Amino acid sequence: MLESIKLKNVSKDYKGDGVKTRALCDISLEFFKGEFVSIMGQSGSGKSTLLSLIGTLDKPTSGQISFDSSLITNFKGDDLADIRFNNFGFVFQQFHLLPMLTALENVMIPLFNRKISFHKQDRAKELLNLVGLDDKINSFPSQLSGGQQQRVAIARALVANPDWILADEPTGNLDTETGNTIFELLVKLNKEKKCGIILVTHDKNLAEKANKVIEMKDGYVISERVGTVI
Repeated sequence: MLESIKLKNVSKDYKGDGVKTRALCDISLEFFKGEFVSIMGQSGSGKSTLLSLIGTLDKPTSGQISFDSSLITNFKGDDLADIRFNNFGFVFQQFHLLPMLTALENVMIPLFNRKISFHKQDRAKELLNLVGLDDKINSFPSQLSGGQQQRVAIARALVANPDWILADEPTGNLDTETGNTIFELLVKLNKEKKCGIILVTHDKNLAEKANKVIEMKDGYVISERVGTVI
């Protein structure tokens, strides 16, 4: 169980055509299991880069990232894959569902080639029921609305029972009403399953409802405050 995530003096540079771009600048933050945290800012502020580093999808150029007491910035390959599988569920703006697979099969994707202690299909059905799609288990993505596809993506993120959900603009491709419904689902999961939520968004109204609101600009954290907490 991953109780805390700590970043100390983390920076991230990208190089292209001989030009170095600094995406993150000396970030120090700490997150605790069970929190609902929003990271807000305009495009290019560094919020998605920060989420990628937290989820071990990328590595910092400098600084340290620790999970509980373990420094993970030097971990490689299979170790990082195991950390991601055991601790994180990812939800993105693009749903990333495979069109030739049903909703049930899409939810089971992270379990392929994994030895687990539970029945894969039963877990997928349980989670589709949790997100309100028990009647859509055999539907293909093309037969689902945008909101329904995002619900499938959330069920997929939960399939390995992660300690944290990392959500990168999960409402960005949805209309306001559907986006609010997805946000409320994340709040429900946070409260009922006690998983930490780190939500990247440019929607100030949604961001301010979190337990903690982190605001970024040009790769820097410019504020960290308590939200309205719904």
